[in-house]
Amino acid sequence: MHATLPRLRASDFPAIRRGGLKTLQANLGYRCNQSCLHCHVAAGPNRTERMDRDTIETMLTTLARGGIETLDLTGGAPELHPDFRDLVSRARAIGARVIDRCNLTILEEPGQEDLAEFLAAQGVEIIASLPCYLQENVEAQRGKGVFEASIAGLKRLNALGYGRGDPGLILGLVYNPQGPELPPEQTALEAAYRARLSEEYGIRFDRLYTLANMPIQRFGSTLISKGQFEAYLQLLKSAHRADNLGSVMCRDLISIDWRGFVYDCDFNQMLDLPLHAGTRSRLHLRDLDLGRLPGLPIQVADHCYGCTAGQGSSCSGALAG
Repeated sequence: MHATLPRLRASDFPAIRRGGLKTLQANLGYRCNQSCLHCHVAAGPNRTERMDRDTIETMLTTLARGGIETLDLTGGAPELHPDFRDLVSRARAIGARVIDRCNLTILEEPGQEDLAEFLAAQGVEIIASLPCYLQENVEAQRGKGVFEASIAGLKRLNALGYGRGDPGLILGLVYNPQGPELPPEQTALEAAYRARLSEEYGIRFDRLYTLANMPIQRFGSTLISKGQFEAYLQLLKSAHRADNLGSVMCRDLISIDWRGFVYDCDFNQMLDLPLHAGTRSRLHLRDLDLGRLPGLPIQVADHCYGCTAGQGSSCSGALAG
């Protein structure tokens, strides 16, 4: 895989600083039942990295101190971590909002037959990857059979009450472009998703999130191989909107890798750009003083233009209203 950081590190992206912390986003490991082209984690079935029990306990202790509203779980497929259900149950008992970044096909995997019921019983918010409402486009990006399994997963979630307006059973869908282009306008695309999924499959959901593909890891390496990396980066830069800077996710989120080290966001995690707290080059969650976070500078590089280009992009979808 081609290294992308050397092409991104020298950057003119504007300096930004952290605000108050609202979300702890944790990557539980890189094992996944899929290997998607756009995956900025380069996850797959043969990855073995996963968070240990001590780090999970540290996360729960951090949540119990109060002040952090949301635990956002990602991977890989976070549900494949053996302690996923225990972590979710205990975080919910603390009172944290829990988000599961779900690829949908995991709901159809052997051994996960009761996963959807568990998520519903715990009131977990699901943000599910469905990069298009057309089968051929989804399978071009994620592999043969993925679309059918995703639709089956969505129907199962709908049957449990997800996507029907219940604030305790929120179902969001995630769109990624097929290639090196910006996502279309989120509101219009959401309307198209609603119409197509309802008419064709009877599926309902609460919200669509449009995410730009980041020029890092597997997607960035593919762009380099095709000679498209610089052109895509220039597209992101040319579409930069300064008014998106106030809403980027890194202002109120910290990202924890499977080892427990702290980053400003998931993308910086994948580039190995740790959060700088002024004391050491790499900080573990167990040593993090949450009170020192507001005002700290955020590590930036040219990939950050992926969050501010056009309507903006983050783990919560478009930034512009």
